[in-house]
Amino acid sequence: MPSRRRLARRSPLIAERFAAQLLAGEPATSAGAVVRRLLAVQGQDPRGARLAIRARSAGLRAADVDRALTIDRSLLITWLNRGTLHLIASEDFWWLHALTTPQQAAGCARRLAQEGVPPDDADKAVGVIETALGSDGPLTRRQLGERIAKAGVRTQGQALVYLLFLASARGIIVRGPMIGPAGPAEHGFVLVRDWLGAAPPIDRELALAELARRYLAGHGPAADRDLAKWAGLPLRDVRRGLTAIAGELRERDDGLAELAAGQGQSAGAGGESRLPPARLLGPFDPVLHGWVDREPILGPQRQIVTVNGLFRPFALVAGRAVATWRLAGGQVTLKPFGPLSEPVTTALAADAADVCRFLG
Repeated sequence: MPSRRRLARRSPLIAERFAAQLLAGEPATSAGAVVRRLLAVQGQDPRGARLAIRARSAGLRAADVDRALTIDRSLLITWLNRGTLHLIASEDFWWLHALTTPQQAAGCARRLAQEGVPPDDADKAVGVIETALGSDGPLTRRQLGERIAKAGVRTQGQALVYLLFLASARGIIVRGPMIGPAGPAEHGFVLVRDWLGAAPPIDRELALAELARRYLAGHGPAADRDLAKWAGLPLRDVRRGLTAIAGELRERDDGLAELAAGQGQSAGAGGESRLPPARLLGPFDPVLHGWVDREPILGPQRQIVTVNGLFRPFALVAGRAVATWRLAGGQVTLKPFGPLSEPVTTALAADAADVCRFLG
């Protein structure tokens, strides 16, 4: 466990990263502004993705996120970095997809084989998905699963998930609009060509440079290994991207990369930064996925907040995790790691009320 002296030395760096993440400083005023700053927001938990936007904005509601997904088509969710679902701006789809999905093919094929789906059946399922969405889309995961099963392809276990993943990795589908009856809506899958139009030409070198630039805007200061882990790319690729934007970077004594003034860096970069106010962060919050080391935020509570690949909602106070929390029956319940002061308790109660307001 790091000493207090080491943590004190690292606190300015962590504060700069909080500012880059829009957790400190001026909040965003739209869902799109949050997503574009962070470039890609963890999207496997629908509520978590929306709460990530709430924590970084002011005056929005979850319905604003749904509107961006459904009406404006300005946001979408698909499998990208590290083979996980991410919420991104629609205009960033093509180049992010081209950079981060090719290396996922082997892993997807292996998982489908483990689920009892041979390559010919996988190809057949992708054809079923494309035909169904072309004629009747948008369709939910359940609806697509029924059609795939009717075609004689296995969908049990995790097979359906990886069949949808395969169609996504091939650039055929994305999760677009929210659809459903009056109750909780579901993400509908759509054909990329119908939702976004034809694929533009992608220059890989320019895309690597854009990846480095945009990652640092929402995560800097950071190391090349941080970017490699976040994007799921080899170090050689992210280093090429960072080299390409070397003229846009500010020199730092610690060797980390950071955008220079005027290059879209966070408000706190290169100047005084402060820690965020007491705040409730949702499951899979991006602040736990942007860098190799989570210890500065989680400390000794890492095994409580992150369990078997799941990331629990947690309370952030003075830049550190101090509690987990849950929402049930319209009430937020905290489970603190230790005693909380009255001012902290009051601040978290106010933020809990805002969570309920945001989710409606």
